[in-house]
Amino acid sequence: MAEGQATVYFTGTAGAGKSTLVAAFARWCSQHGLTTTVVNLDPGAEKLPYEPDVDIRDYVRLDEIMEEHDLGPNGAQIAAADMIALNLDEVREDIGGFRSDMVLVDTPGQVELFVFRQSGKLIVENLAPQSSVIAYLLDPFLARTATGFASQLMLAATTMFRFQEPMTFLVSKSDVVDPESLETIAGWGADPTALESDVLGEAPSMGREFAADITRLLERLGIESTLLPVSSADNTGMDDLYAHIQSAVGQAEEATPEYDTFLRPDQDEV
Repeated sequence: MAEGQATVYFTGTAGAGKSTLVAAFARWCSQHGLTTTVVNLDPGAEKLPYEPDVDIRDYVRLDEIMEEHDLGPNGAQIAAADMIALNLDEVREDIGGFRSDMVLVDTPGQVELFVFRQSGKLIVENLAPQSSVIAYLLDPFLARTATGFASQLMLAATTMFRFQEPMTFLVSKSDVVDPESLETIAGWGADPTALESDVLGEAPSMGREFAADITRLLERLGIESTLLPVSSADNTGMDDLYAHIQSAVGQAEEATPEYDTFLRPDQDEV
């Protein structure tokens, strides 16, 4: 990897919009004078909204594993996850052939294959040590209730625990979520006590101690400072996502000259 080059792993529950966001963010970067290397790590992807620069399907394909080992889709996905790690040197070499500002990694659709399998941890530890960022997508339709938001939070906490890397939390598909729901989700992220109260209101049988544990988890994650609404359709939050990535890898907090020319309308130039 090039010195100072950020490698961003986009992960989250199935259907959260990882691949679409990778495609949109790559386009946004290009429009702002930034280069990216886009990596597909999903061996079962049938159709992608971008043309990957590095594609794990060149080495591991789900349909071939199913046929060769007489496995169903789930068994083949597990086998493929481990095979990806075996091809890590080739993937690293392929990525090294590109000179770019950022590497955007689209992880497998099922979050558990990337987060819970040892292969996922090996990938993050070895592919880009010291410059990795986890972009965790929260599905807004699952997060519109307090218990749903808390459930996604616990999965996000597991992801942070597994990888021990800087994380940014993204509320995806913000363009199709009503403003009131987005405001509520943002409020839970900013105020742990509000989340605790609403969790107890939805599930009064849930012990107060457990609800309090959830809010303490929220505080430890530091989600209040990184919970960003993003949209692949209208580019909402792309500038904030870029700034968070730069900050996470220890680079200068000041934006690049190209980036400065595309400030949001509500921002003042500095």
